[in-house]
Amino acid sequence: MAEPAANLPETTADRSGSADGSGSAGDVSKTVGDPLAPAPTQTLGALLGHRVYARRWVFLLVVSLLSCSNATLWLSFAPVADTIAEHFSLSMEQINWLSLVYLVVSIPFGIVAIWILDSVGLRWATILGAWLNFAGSALRSVPCMTREKLYPIAFLMGGQTICALAQTLVIFSPAKLAALWFPEHQRATANMIATMSNPLGLLVANVLSPALVKTGDDIPIMLGVYVIPAGLTCLLATACLWESVPPTPPSAGAASSTSEKFLDGLKLLVRNKAYVILAVCFGGGIGIFSSFSALLEQILCVNGYSNEFSGLCGALFIMFGILGALALGLYVDRTKCFTEATKIGLCLTSMVCVAFALVSQMRGQTLALAAICSLFGFFGFSVAPVAMELAVECSFPVGEGAAAGLIFVLGQAEGVLIMLLLTALTVRRAEPSFSTCRHGDVPLDWTVSMLLMAGLCTLFSCIMVLFFYTPYRRLQAESGMSSSTQEVCPRAEDHPEPPLRT
Repeated sequence: MAEPAANLPETTADRSGSADGSGSAGDVSKTVGDPLAPAPTQTLGALLGHRVYARRWVFLLVVSLLSCSNATLWLSFAPVADTIAEHFSLSMEQINWLSLVYLVVSIPFGIVAIWILDSVGLRWATILGAWLNFAGSALRSVPCMTREKLYPIAFLMGGQTICALAQTLVIFSPAKLAALWFPEHQRATANMIATMSNPLGLLVANVLSPALVKTGDDIPIMLGVYVIPAGLTCLLATACLWESVPPTPPSAGAASSTSEKFLDGLKLLVRNKAYVILAVCFGGGIGIFSSFSALLEQILCVNGYSNEFSGLCGALFIMFGILGALALGLYVDRTKCFTEATKIGLCLTSMVCVAFALVSQMRGQTLALAAICSLFGFFGFSVAPVAMELAVECSFPVGEGAAAGLIFVLGQAEGVLIMLLLTALTVRRAEPSFSTCRHGDVPLDWTVSMLLMAGLCTLFSCIMVLFFYTPYRRLQAESGMSSSTQEVCPRAEDHPEPPLRT
């Protein structure tokens, strides 16, 4: 337990800047301590030469804006697919591939993005992602800049592919950013803000695209509007990000971040039983959420629910997910209950998933479905940033980019498999239907598919609850150097695990 701050002497780090002498009294971007930190943690961090810098919030802002912009580019075509297809004389399958390319590209190029994050550095990875994101958004607008529409699918698909490459750099970075720049009492919150910026972008695209596009003549305006935040983020990343790591680390864990080489780190992850269980189960959760988001309209329209209602359910799913992530992120930052929060969140998510599988096959249940989708997002999305922090804790000292990135790569792969499996299990309805679907000749029955989705969600949760135990390796490393980490939940040593060896 930390001693009271009043009993600790003032240090040179408190007076003159960073412990390594790189700071100066006039550097306004540095802070002697974090005013939001508990006094014992702040003073002990100063004794050990740990410092936080105000510009960490600038880095967080850039990463969050980049993630939000990239997500809007991903989903910008889906809400107005019919109009896009008619304007450019494309098929619906081609329009669907403008979104699917994100999942396909992220699987092989995800490993490359992990190497860039852990080897080249967070700053250059973010700048590269920002430029790719901007270039992709600009390339999509080319078909609207010429009178002759020659091969529009080539420009649209090329732009989306470049944006998909940027996504692999963007979506893996929150855990690394939180570890390198934020003190231990702010890591989960920083991870939550950067991670939840992605679903916020999906919400923006769902609202903005239909608002901008009423006819085919409005499509150039829509494409141009999405270029603006991409360009702004690119400018901010290039001008405002000066270094990948702060001159002085904010915590003991940050000081030894990415201490394992890239290939050695991947080997350690594969041999880490706790990490493998977390990757498979949480990756499966990512796959289920991706399938739910992509298939929600098709599932509900079969039983007479309108596209507007499906869009409302999708918006509630994301909005309540962001609220849940905010609440749980603040709670976990104070308590360090990573494992408990993840297990309880997954169990509650499974219960709501079962409810959705049953109620979505009934007619006239608008209030119940709206409430279920809200709870599905509230419990499910809230687990995401906590699980990313847990992945880093159970795999330390492997780099944060590898620990978080490999889970997302696996989640994207599982998402493709789950989506293909769910669609393959649908059958055509023989009885009279109240379908409001605008595609397909005969409505599909999603009953078996929804039961399978609920069963998979329950299976992943059960495996996680029964078999996942891990020490918090990063917190243990930090507590070995300082007594600033206060245990509120059961101690990590209650579930020891042999040390990893290369």
